[in-house]
Order: sequence, then C-alpha cells, then structure tokens
Amino acid sequence: MRVDQQWFIVDKIATRIPHFTAPDLSEPIKETILAGLARPWSMAFLSEEEALITEKEGTLVKINLQLKSKVVIKGFPADTAKARDRGDNTGIFDVLVDPQFDKNKFIYVAYAAKKGKEKATKVIRAVLENDALRDIQTIFLATPYTEERHHYGGGLLFGSDGKLYITIGERLFNEKDEPALPLAQNAEDKRGKIYRINSDGTIPADNPDFGAKAIPGLYALGIRAAQGLTKHPITNAIWFSEHGTMQGDEINILKPGANYGWPIKTTGKYRFAEYAPAALEGNTYTEPVWYWLQTVAPTGLTFYTGDEFPSWKNNLLVAGLAQGSLWRLVIRGESVSRVEELFTNDRVRLRKVVVSPQGKLYLLTDETDGKIIRVKNGTR
Repeated sequence: MRVDQQWFIVDKIATRIPHFTAPDLSEPIKETILAGLARPWSMAFLSEEEALITEKEGTLVKINLQLKSKVVIKGFPADTAKARDRGDNTGIFDVLVDPQFDKNKFIYVAYAAKKGKEKATKVIRAVLENDALRDIQTIFLATPYTEERHHYGGGLLFGSDGKLYITIGERLFNEKDEPALPLAQNAEDKRGKIYRINSDGTIPADNPDFGAKAIPGLYALGIRAAQGLTKHPITNAIWFSEHGTMQGDEINILKPGANYGWPIKTTGKYRFAEYAPAALEGNTYTEPVWYWLQTVAPTGLTFYTGDEFPSWKNNLLVAGLAQGSLWRLVIRGESVSRVEELFTNDRVRLRKVVVSPQGKLYLLTDETDGKIIRVKNGTR
C-alpha cells in the first residue's frame, strides 16, 4: 500500500486462491428537497427535520425538510447589506446553533453590516424563540467599514474546545490596492485573519500572542478570503477552505499562531500581474494541505460522517462555486491522499455541503432560485 508517498507491506497471505475486497458500488444521486431560496449560504440543523438557512440575497429562514416549508425568522438586524448580484459578496453568511441550544436558545450569525455606503463583517449572538430573534448582541465587528463589496469571510465554527472561530476576509479584490504592509499580514488590522473568541465575545486567555498591539482574539493571519470551516470527527482538527485569485484555491488546517502567507506567498497568480510584495523578515509561512491547479472557488466544507456511502466515511467534502464542483478528498493524517470530483455531468454552483444529525448529506446551490439538494445512494 502506498501511503503519503511511501510503500508499506500491509498484508502477507500464503494461499493460491486470490482474495478480493468487494467494491463499494454506491451511486450518488441528487434529489431537490426545497427550492425558492435567495442564494442560500449556510444551514444549521435544529433537529433532523428542521434547519436554519441564511440567504445571501435574502434573510434568515427556518425550513422543514419533511414538510418542505419555509418560515422567515423575525427580528433580524436592520443593518444587513444584501447582495445585489452574483459578484457582490455582501449578504448574510454563516449561521450556527449553540452547542447548548436546548438550554440557552442561542444562535450565531455572521453578515455584512452597513453604515451608510460602507460595510463590514459583523457576528451576532441572539436568542431564537417562537421564530423570532431577541436579545441580539454584537460579539465581533471586523472594522473598518469600507465600500468594497468583496471577501467578507463570514465563516463560523465551534471548536472542540467550545470556542467560536471566525473567518474574516481581506476585503480587497486586486493586489494593486495593498498597502506597503499587506492587510492580511498586519496584526493590527482586523482584515484577512481567523479569530478565536468565547461565545459571549470575550477573548480566551490561551490565544496565541501576536504582540501588544495585535487585534484581540487573533488566532491566525495571512488569509485572503476564507469561508468554510469544519472539524475533523476523530482528531477535532479544524480544516478551512481558502479562495485564491487566479487559481490558488486551498485547503488548510488551522494552527494557533500560523501565518498562511497571503499575499507574500500564494499557490496561484495575482490579479495584478505586476504585483511583487516585499519579503517580510522573520516570517514563517504554513503551507496548504491541498491546492488545486484550476479555479474551484471552494466554500462550505464538511467531513462525511454518515453511513449511506461507506467508502466516504471521514472523507472531506468541499463545495465549489466555479463550474459547480463538488469534491471528495480522502484524508490520511494531515494530508490528502486522493481527490475525486463528483457530479461532473450535472454541475450547479454550490455554496455549502452539510451533514444532518442522522448522517444525511445535503447541498446548497448558489442561485437566485436556490435549492436544498439531498445526495442519496441510488443503489439502495
């Protein structure tokens, strides 16, 4: 067996009779469960049948997968900046249900908040009761407010440590607009980073130290436009997706204090071909676990923990906007050993891939008539 570029003897059998492993004949097929969503971005399960959905061009809704119904959640903040078209990155982003939701009714939502013509990424915590939000608190705000409409980040995840992790994009579309010290490399600027905070917005005492003037809550830097966050079901390591410019799309493992290199290092090309960032002395950059040679635009990702597709167990599934791709990555330790693209003859822009509490697999399509799609085993 070849593992991580090395060959190992894993089995020695003294027999003249060939022995075979039965192949996995699972046939993944798609079934549309619900349509009519305004570019859905995220999905958080309240139960096996009910889930919260954020709409990039709409609002926060609750859907029932069994009844195929949709209810608008009342009381969402009025400062929401809604996307005007597909190229506009503003809108409502990730939604999370508190690990203790049955007791405290807390949910968490990231969105592009507006102040006049300017916008910034905001994360709120609120109580969800009777299909309405109350006691809304801002627990993180990625100032400054600017007029750019790109790369807000907005990914949320509770780690196994109970802390809340947040991705914040760099906000720039073109490298020619970078200052001398690039935004993602400046520990005193909130943009282009990943944060780790307590669920009430306070800062954990054991966060990495980036210096006295660093933004409170800073956990990793050198981020261009990360969105998806997910947790490995066995190791609890946090994996995240990263948008490149021209190629340069990556999968990374989150490490405390890590610098993921942007824009000093990239696996792709710059939009502004003449851009040549100066080297920053003393920096150590963390390499991606995986990167594509073509543009994928990876977004929401998850580890598959269901039983419907046995050979996919603990594989990483990654949704992509570019060319409507869905990828299955076979993981060995902290490396990717094999990659498969799924549904190559049935492409649609995908924003998120999620697994229900009982292991059912769902996709969110990035369309004005957005859909929730169930991926089923067609051989069963």
